[in-house]
Amino acid sequence: MSEIMTPSDSFIQASLELAGNLAIPGVLQDFVNRALQLTGASAAAMTVLDIRGDIADLYHHGIARRFVGELGKKIAAAEAKYGLLTSEKNDLYLQEVRKYYPQAAAVLAHPVRLHQQVLGRLYLVSEKEFSDADVRLIEGLAAVAAVAVENSRLYQDSRNREKWIQVSQSLTTMLLEGTDEEDALEQIASSVRKVADADTALLILPSVGEKYACEIADGDKASRLIGLVFPEDGRAMTVLREGTGMVVDSMARAQTMRLPELAGWGPALYAPLLARGSATGVLLLLRWPGKPEFTIGELSLAESVAGQAALALELASARHSEDIATLLDERDRIARDLHDLAIQQLFATGMQIDMAKQNITAGNRDDQATVKVLETALASVDDSVKQIRSIVHNLREPDAGVVLVERLRREASLSRTVLGYAPSLLIELDRHELSGDDIAEAELIHDIDSRVGADIADDIVAVVREGLSNVGRHARAASAMCAVTIQGHSPDGYVRVIVEDDGSGIDTTVARRSGLGNLAARARRHGGAFSIGARPQGKGTLMEWKVPL
Repeated sequence: MSEIMTPSDSFIQASLELAGNLAIPGVLQDFVNRALQLTGASAAAMTVLDIRGDIADLYHHGIARRFVGELGKKIAAAEAKYGLLTSEKNDLYLQEVRKYYPQAAAVLAHPVRLHQQVLGRLYLVSEKEFSDADVRLIEGLAAVAAVAVENSRLYQDSRNREKWIQVSQSLTTMLLEGTDEEDALEQIASSVRKVADADTALLILPSVGEKYACEIADGDKASRLIGLVFPEDGRAMTVLREGTGMVVDSMARAQTMRLPELAGWGPALYAPLLARGSATGVLLLLRWPGKPEFTIGELSLAESVAGQAALALELASARHSEDIATLLDERDRIARDLHDLAIQQLFATGMQIDMAKQNITAGNRDDQATVKVLETALASVDDSVKQIRSIVHNLREPDAGVVLVERLRREASLSRTVLGYAPSLLIELDRHELSGDDIAEAELIHDIDSRVGADIADDIVAVVREGLSNVGRHARAASAMCAVTIQGHSPDGYVRVIVEDDGSGIDTTVARRSGLGNLAARARRHGGAFSIGARPQGKGTLMEWKVPL
């Protein structure tokens, strides 16, 4: 014999099943289903409200899906016209509902509250009158649903916090490993976008002059937003000055929008990049309209990770300062070595030669003594030259002793890791290409080193390295080519380095603090020129570096 469930038993079972659901959409849909079953209503719907009290979502049962949007509009219109349903307004609501549901005999509405905040409202439509027992059942079930929603939020918050902590740990490890500044910032933007379930993440950093621009972007329309300059009186700059983040419910509905490029977005989150109490930039997360708004909890977590982005900038600056300090110390050491060793010995040699000159001028014909003085002076000059060569040798890179051609081939080989494929490398001397199996290649290699000094050779290697690295990091290219041309002799000859790819290209309008500025500086130091832009023959980027010999 089957056991008959009483209304009380049905309510307890419904409450237990509601409380056991850890997904908010599941909780609310189950609440609507159970409410309809317990009261015997014909149709049920629940509106979920956003922070402004507007309908953000709608759950329903007993209503054809094609009518859900229409019902939502009817409910919203009734709420706007009459306010929350009460016994005094029942007839008014019933009139509105009958326009959509003619057979309705009664309407029952009840708010779902959590800590005095109205999460949403349940509406039941029936072809018979609701009893007092029905009302009490709905009141109790709404209270259980509110608790279940809170439990779901707490569970989801804990899961989100766990994901944010994992991102924070991975970023900390990356920073401690000394990752390149730009790579670190790109990784931060990508990781934060994913963990925050945002559609796009922007890092707004100092740009040309006193302006701030989007230097790093990840996600939808990222390439269009890079280089976007943010106005002084905008939200981003307010966050930067005050050092406090903010959440925007919808960029599309914002009363003031100074950047048309952001007007089509929905929820937004601004978090300052704080390091030791000072903001160096802003992290901006964007979602498309219709997606959930960012919460205060997400803002707090984003501010924490944004602080790590600021740390990345500070560490990069510290490493740069350390490099400068090391360079200055090395210069001091070189100056001391030259002064204490080579220069002092050359000074003594000069005195010896001067003494020999005085002996000759005075008519002293002791040729043997003069020859001995000159031999000693020549030996001292030879020692000084050896000391200077030793100092210069210690300054050179570990691989600087390797011929230039071999160093270039090594850079092309190493760039496979970044590119994912081997780039084409072309080396020409006076229009003679080094093919790798040419019998006369050894002579060409020797000739290249004799024409290109060590200083320019180091810069050529640095240009090739940075050019191929940029292709790998930014261009998303299927192929890349590097050509190094040495033409003529000093002072009319020149060296030209070309790096080109067939990728999407690099946005050259962005004033990033990257290696491109270093390449331009290296060209200027030799009286040469540097340029980068689109390839004339099609998509991709063409970088050219040219200096005189």
